[in-house]
Amino acid sequence: MLVLVGLAIVMGSIVVGYTAHGGKLYVLWQWTEFVIIFGAGLGALVMANPPAVVKGCFTQTLALLKPSPFSKAAFTELLQVLYEIFYAARKDGLVGIESHVEDPESSPIFSKYENFSSHHHAVTFLADTLKVLLTGAVEDHHLADILETDLEMHHEEAEAVPHAIQQVGDAMPGFGIVAAVLGVIITMGKIGGAPEIIGKSVAAALVGTFLGILLAYGVFGPLAQALTERLKGEEQYMSVIRAALLSFARGDPPITSVEFARRAIEPQHRPSFAELEEITRRKGGDG
Repeated sequence: MLVLVGLAIVMGSIVVGYTAHGGKLYVLWQWTEFVIIFGAGLGALVMANPPAVVKGCFTQTLALLKPSPFSKAAFTELLQVLYEIFYAARKDGLVGIESHVEDPESSPIFSKYENFSSHHHAVTFLADTLKVLLTGAVEDHHLADILETDLEMHHEEAEAVPHAIQQVGDAMPGFGIVAAVLGVIITMGKIGGAPEIIGKSVAAALVGTFLGILLAYGVFGPLAQALTERLKGEEQYMSVIRAALLSFARGDPPITSVEFARRAIEPQHRPSFAELEEITRRKGGDG
């Protein structure tokens, strides 16, 4: 929602300042300039990126209209998931959680937590790592490298969308110049005509330059930054799972593993220790 607020401030400031100087808004409506600039931007986006990234540019931008899913409530729920699965493993042994990690979509533990179960990568990350621990094929001190590699690859994939939008934003001033030059070419064909006709043609050409700069610094640049900030929440969410898994792999009790996870959450979203105790008390102790 803040994206819309920011966009309204940007556009509102420009419109108010322009009209206050006596500008006429209808002059800015040069639909041919819009076609050139937006069409060129879309074409560049499609040429430079795979279909999944192009699709992600639209879906993730629309997702900015909703609050971030990585709130304090989401992190509190994550701690509950981690504690419950670690508690089950401590109580029944690793074999006791085999059914949960082999088929996480049908797990009665994971399915209780809607936000967590909807985060496909988080579920897979946790389940696959617990599978590795079940096999005993990886030593504890190698587990950190495996988890770090997984997170790095996911981060690189996730960054593709804001990077693509930023690239389009960087190209907007250039496309604006293209539109302006085309307008000047058309204007040159009108030399010798009435001054007001030539003036309108020049003004229409300059709208292309204006629009390209506005889109670059007032729309696409901020959108790319907003998407990057949204990704930071997801990165932290995954880092919390990583911290808990490394602690659990060392043989720490469930409450200790979850405390490591809690400390990996930034303060504004971190549940208090009292809230963590309440979570663990629901399971009848710290395992």
